[in-house]
Amino acid sequence: MSDSNTTDFTNPSTFILQGIPGLEAAHVWISIPFCTMYAIAILGNLTILFIVKMEKNLHGPMYYFLCMLAITDLVLSTSILPKMLSIFWFNSKEINFSACLTQMYFLHCFLVTESGIFVAMALDRYVAICNPLRHSIILRNSIVVKIGMGVLLRGSILVLPSILVARQWPYCRTNIIPHSYCDHMAVVKLARVEIHVSNYYSLSVVFYVFGLDPFFIAVSYTQILRAIFSLPIKDAWLKTFGTCISHLCAILVFYIPCLFSALTYLYGKNMAPRFHIITASIYLLIPPMLNPIIYGVRTKQIRDRLLWFFTLKGT
Repeated sequence: MSDSNTTDFTNPSTFILQGIPGLEAAHVWISIPFCTMYAIAILGNLTILFIVKMEKNLHGPMYYFLCMLAITDLVLSTSILPKMLSIFWFNSKEINFSACLTQMYFLHCFLVTESGIFVAMALDRYVAICNPLRHSIILRNSIVVKIGMGVLLRGSILVLPSILVARQWPYCRTNIIPHSYCDHMAVVKLARVEIHVSNYYSLSVVFYVFGLDPFFIAVSYTQILRAIFSLPIKDAWLKTFGTCISHLCAILVFYIPCLFSALTYLYGKNMAPRFHIITASIYLLIPPMLNPIIYGVRTKQIRDRLLWFFTLKGT
C-alpha cells in the first residue's frame, strides 16, 4: 500500500473499499448470491413499472405508489451493487472521494424515501377502506405527485447535512474503508475531528424515520382493522383485508431486516466485522428483491397480466 493511505489529508482523492475483510479469497463465490439478488431486483421492479404503465386500469394511487417504491428500490440497489461486484470480480477497490459521498447520499436518502413511501401506501389503504367514496377525490393524481415529491424531499433534506459535513472534514490515518460500500459510519470514523455531533444527528434521523414512520403505519392499520371488523359479513373482512396483505408483507420485509441489522450493530460488538458487513449488504438487497415478488404474487391485476404475458409467449 502506498504512503498516501497513511498520511494526513483534508480531501482524499480516493478511498479504498476492502469488500468483506477476511473473506477476500471467497469474494467471487460471495458475489454469486449478491448478483442473483440484484438481477431479480432489477428484472422484478422493471416488470412492475412496465405492467403499471401498460395497464390503464392500474393507473390509480395504489399503483402509483407501487411505482415509486419500484423506482426507489432500483436506485437503492444500483447505488451499491455495481461497485460491490467490481470489488468481488475485478478487485477494483478504489472509489473517488466525491463518488463515495454520492453513493453515501443516494443510499441513505433512498432508504429514508422508501420508509416514507410505505407511510404513503398505508395512507392510501386507510382512505380506500375507511373512506372509499372519497378515495379518488382525496388521493387524486396531483396529491399523489405532491406526496411523492414530499417524501423524496424529506429524504434529501434529512441526509444532505451529514454528507456536506463529511465533505468538509479533514481525514487522517488511512483512506481504507473496511466495508463493501461507503457506509456513513465507516467513512466518518476516518475523520480527524470530533464526530459526536454528526453521530448524534445521524441517530436522531434514524429514530425520527424508523420510529415515527412505523408509528404512523401502525395508526393507519389500527383504523383499518377497526373499519374491517365493523363490517357485518365475515367474507367481507377477508376480502377487504386481503387488499392490505401485500403492503404488510413489504413493510415486514423492509423493517425487520433493518431492525436486525441495527441490533447486530448495537449488541454484536463481539461479532466479526465480516458478519456486520454481510448483514448490512444483504439488508439493502432483500427489499428490492422481494417487493416485486410480493406484489406480483399477491396483486391480482399484476399476477393476471404476468400470466397472460407468459401464456402468450408460450403460444
